[in-house]
Amino acid sequence: MKRKMKMGMIGGGPGAFIGAVHRMAAVLDGQIELVCGAFSQTPEKSKAMTESLYLDSNRVYNNFQEMIEREKFLPIGERMDFVSIVTPNHMHFLPAKLALENGFSVICDKPVTLNSQEAEELAALASRKNLTFALTHNYTGYPMVKEARSLIRNGALGKIRKIVVEYPQGWLAGPLEKTGQKQAGWRTNPKEAGISCCMGDIGSHAENLCEYITGLKISALCADLTTFIDGRLLDDDGNVLVRFDNGAKGVLYASQVSVGEENSLMIRIYGEKGGLEWRQLEPNTLLFKKAEGHTQIIRTGVGPLSAEAQMHTRLPPGHPEGYLEAFANLYRNFAAVLQAKEMGVATDERMDFPTIQDGVRGMKFIEAVVKSSQSEQKWVSL
Repeated sequence: MKRKMKMGMIGGGPGAFIGAVHRMAAVLDGQIELVCGAFSQTPEKSKAMTESLYLDSNRVYNNFQEMIEREKFLPIGERMDFVSIVTPNHMHFLPAKLALENGFSVICDKPVTLNSQEAEELAALASRKNLTFALTHNYTGYPMVKEARSLIRNGALGKIRKIVVEYPQGWLAGPLEKTGQKQAGWRTNPKEAGISCCMGDIGSHAENLCEYITGLKISALCADLTTFIDGRLLDDDGNVLVRFDNGAKGVLYASQVSVGEENSLMIRIYGEKGGLEWRQLEPNTLLFKKAEGHTQIIRTGVGPLSAEAQMHTRLPPGHPEGYLEAFANLYRNFAAVLQAKEMGVATDERMDFPTIQDGVRGMKFIEAVVKSSQSEQKWVSL
């Protein structure tokens, strides 16, 4: 019998931003229930989440080790079915590894680890244990992203020639990390964020989006990273020339010092027969620019759309399908895979989500960007 999947959360305690986003997205479809958590590295802060989340105090743990060790001995149907990891980057690998080793599937924030070796270790472990591993590149959950992917798969653009993807923000245009702001603090700290701030944080979203929509893989790149803020230890701006495995060329740039920008993720894809354009700030609209000289405006929920887009559309036409809905699509699809595994039935392949293999790709991209930026040779193969 189909049942709700039970979630345990690592991270997302007092003052955290992304933990609340995950919790809202996870429960939106009624397929997932939060049953336990280790919400902070500080036991007192973790326990403080008990009342606000209406959890059994015995299942709000002091640390992730205790949570995983105790949950695995509870009966199926009562214990958590999977772990959601919403910590800073340096706290992804160890909890994910321990969860997989103890038989729990994982959904994790990106980038998946601090380096590609750790990512590959998790990929091998998930495969060996036959467990599901999802990565929350949430922009892949938007209906018009699904529509763009379907159009390309069905040959509407012909062979892809050019991809331009950009993700400018302005929130780190000053030394925000020196004010004690939590999000800026860990993202600019190499010990917590890894080898990159801007490219690791939002450039990885741009990389994932262009590979997801087009089905192409980045084969080589030439990067130029900059740290504009004096005293900052990691990059806050990056520009990358990209080569794809079908011969297409591209430009990828990400910036956190673009004053006045919010989350202005945008992608343009050009093929032999037409082009596509999608902006995250106007997510209900996909522009299909045709070779004959006219542009078709495709809207979420309007007219004939692909089955993939329809499956991920939640609201009637004219109502924005936003950030939380896209995030929730990943959680819903992840839960559906876990439910199907438990029941021994097939999963609809259209109910997809980024996987641990996308996490490996993302880490190799970040490492190649940093390597290229530091090299005089510049072009670096993935």
